[in-house]
This record gives sequence, structure tokens and C-alpha cells, in this order.
Amino acid sequence: MRYDKLMSVTLPVLTPLLFASTAFAQEGEAAATESTNALADAFANAGIIGWIIVLISVVSVALIIENFVSIKRDKLAPPDVINELEALFDEENFQEAMDLCEQEHMYLTNIVQAGLAKLGHTFDTIQTAVREMEEEETVKLFQKIGWLSLIAASAPMMGLLGTVTGMFVTFGEIAAAGGSVSPAQLAGGIKLALTTTIFGLCVALPTGAFFFVFRNRVVRTSIEINAIAEDLFERFRSAK
Repeated sequence: MRYDKLMSVTLPVLTPLLFASTAFAQEGEAAATESTNALADAFANAGIIGWIIVLISVVSVALIIENFVSIKRDKLAPPDVINELEALFDEENFQEAMDLCEQEHMYLTNIVQAGLAKLGHTFDTIQTAVREMEEEETVKLFQKIGWLSLIAASAPMMGLLGTVTGMFVTFGEIAAAGGSVSPAQLAGGIKLALTTTIFGLCVALPTGAFFFVFRNRVVRTSIEINAIAEDLFERFRSAK
């Protein structure tokens, strides 16, 4: 009897919830299928320009990963190399320091090597050589991340080219049909125009953001490493 009462109370409550959960699950599956179909449709209507933008996006991702790995202080000036150079400078063993710089080519060692090559000259000459190499190494880093800036600027232009091409196709269909066309006939050109615009913006926005991240990293890292290199040669100031 109690079981019958319990069922009579719970069934009216559980039945709508069961139907609601089933409906939500079906809607979720339908939304996922629709979004997958929309993505596949976008790639199908991307055209040559759209696929060029996709290729550019692959290059952008590769550059971002490579810059994340290579543009950092521990890579441009490893702590063990810094410690070894400081020890050699303290021992005034400059020949071994030069040999180390020739073996380990990186931001810091290239600067130190330029300064060591001017030993025997005045401190001003040494300092000039060091600072010139600092500028050169910094420029190399900016050139390295400059490709991201180029991609961020060119991707929207490629999207715009696709937009113009799509509109050209659309108006070509209108002209060929003598002005009486169905929406289905215009869909191909309009899809091309919209797809390439979306692709271009999707590549440009994150690529531009990463460019600014790496630019700030280059500025900060170069200042830190330049200070380390100049501090090594500061001992020669009194000998000018």
C-alpha cells in the first residue's frame, strides 16, 4: 500500500523530468550535428583562397610554437653559461671565455664574443662593440617574430580578396541569368565571400595577439640579457 502511494506521488514528478532530459539530450545531439555540418560546409565552400588561409594558419601555429620554445631567457642565456662566463672573467681567463662563445652560439655569447674581440682597446671601444652586437641580436629576434605580424596583417586581406571574389561570382550569376535568379543560384558566391572573411579573421586575431605577447617578451628578455653582458665588461671601465 505504501509502495502504491509512493509511486502515485513520484510518477507525476519524474515523468516530466524524464521527458525533459530526453528532449535536452536530443537537442544537444542535434546542435552538435548541426555545428559539425556547418564546419564541413564552410570548408567545402572555402575555395582556393580559403584553403590558402588555412595553410597560413598552419604556418602561424608552427611559428607560435617555435617562438614559445626559443624566445625565453633560459634559451637565449642559459644560467650555466652565465655562471661559467662569470667564473672565467673572474679568473681573467678570457681565451677560454672566447672559446666558449665560439662553441655556444646564442644571444648572450654572441654579445660577449664581440666584446672579447676588442680586448686591449679602450673601454669605450669595447662598450661600443658590445652595444652594436646587442642591437643586432635584438633586431634578429624582432625579425623572427615579424612573420607573425605579417600573417596577422595579410590574413584579413586574403579574406577580403575572397569576399570580393565571392561577390564577383554572385553578380556573374545574376548577369548570366538576366536578372532573374533564385537564391540557391547565389548561395555559392555568398558562401565563398562569408567563409573567407571568417577564416581570415579567425587567423588574424589570435596571430596578432601572440605577436604582441612575443614582442613584449623580446623587449623584456633582451634588456635582461644586455644588462648581464654589460656587467661582465664593467670591470674594464677602470682600465680605459
